Amino acid sequence: MGLSAVTLSQTREPLEIIITQGVDSALPIAIVPFAWPGGTGPHAEVSTVIANDLRRSGRFAPMPAADMPSRPVSIADIQYKDWRLVGMDNLVIGQVKHTESDRFVVEFRLIDVITSKQLAGFRIPTNAANLRLTAHHISDIIFEAILGVKGAFATRIAYVTVEKLGNKQSRFQLQIADSDGFNARTILDSGEPLLSPAWSPLGDRLAYVSFEEQNSAIYVQNIRTGRREKVVSGRGINSSPAFSPDGRQLVITRSLDGNPDIYLLDLASKKTRRLTTHPAIDTEARWTPDGRHIVFTSDRGGGPQIYRLAIDGGRPERLTFNMGNYNSRASLSPDGKLMAVVNGGDNGYRIALVDLENGYFDILSDASLDESPSFAPNGAMIIYATMGRSGAELAAVSVDGRVRQRLALQHGEVREPAWGPIRK
Repeated sequence: MGLSAVTLSQTREPLEIIITQGVDSALPIAIVPFAWPGGTGPHAEVSTVIANDLRRSGRFAPMPAADMPSRPVSIADIQYKDWRLVGMDNLVIGQVKHTESDRFVVEFRLIDVITSKQLAGFRIPTNAANLRLTAHHISDIIFEAILGVKGAFATRIAYVTVEKLGNKQSRFQLQIADSDGFNARTILDSGEPLLSPAWSPLGDRLAYVSFEEQNSAIYVQNIRTGRREKVVSGRGINSSPAFSPDGRQLVITRSLDGNPDIYLLDLASKKTRRLTTHPAIDTEARWTPDGRHIVFTSDRGGGPQIYRLAIDGGRPERLTFNMGNYNSRASLSPDGKLMAVVNGGDNGYRIALVDLENGYFDILSDASLDESPSFAPNGAMIIYATMGRSGAELAAVSVDGRVRQRLALQHGEVREPAWGPIRK
């Protein structure tokens, strides 16, 4: 099968997101359909996207539009008594104004119904192509204003889809989609496996592993232009890329002498520097948020465990204790205080969350073949790969275990998730 790298306009089947568990005390909120002065327009989609964002977070229970006692546009239109009678805590009102050509201004206000005070309000210029993104940004503002936690709705996820073609052949596609599964598009289409997508800090590039030349090679691809560059290839293993916090380096796994070790790759000069030299397997490195350390998987103690190593050198420090004989695929929270790992035990492979300050851990997932955890940029959710009834799919869980989602395709399998940074 051939290879296609420039397919950025090609839309794909959206990921279907199903909330399998939410919090018992989800907050009631009303997202009043946004007005469209002067006629009809995309107002309904904006408010619908906001309501769907908040609903799938598991933290909010948006009121159906049909049950709303009124549809205010301005603060003067709000009858607070009516909204209190139907049990609303918060109310979102707004409108979409057409300014010129395909330009719009989206205005919204978040109102505390109990106190009758405005919690947030903005006028956001945008265009037709970015109306959904603007809605996601509004969802982020609402989420943070009420819960005190940054939202992660205006983000994207990368993942690999696999379609079985028969004759032992498969089609692999590296795709990106908005956090709600919409706007899915193919970054790379290949007849050979694609692995380990990793976002750059600005969200403008993806690093990944491709087997298109039979041996593994690491590529970096510009998401907007489709331009790609092979940055590491050659004999042995070339795998597990991860961008440094400044986007200038990759930490990678290579086996130049037959043994997998961790290397630093400078993306400008293409020079590499070896970080580990142990005869054990060292792989799956990820950066700490300050860029001064990496965490990685190593079996130097007899079984796979997670270690931390300073970029400038020193002895690796083991991080996983009293968690069984198998811990791998570490992902760090944006503040560096929590670490998600794949924990192996009698019940299979599940996602565990480790508090790096005290060493305590919790098992967050409940299947038996869970892997590839990746934190949301706000640190509140973790996306990971799992096995569903129809094959490989994605799942997400909140760090407190109270909210669970399932993300699946109607056709084919999906795996290797990576949650991207918040879009500007």
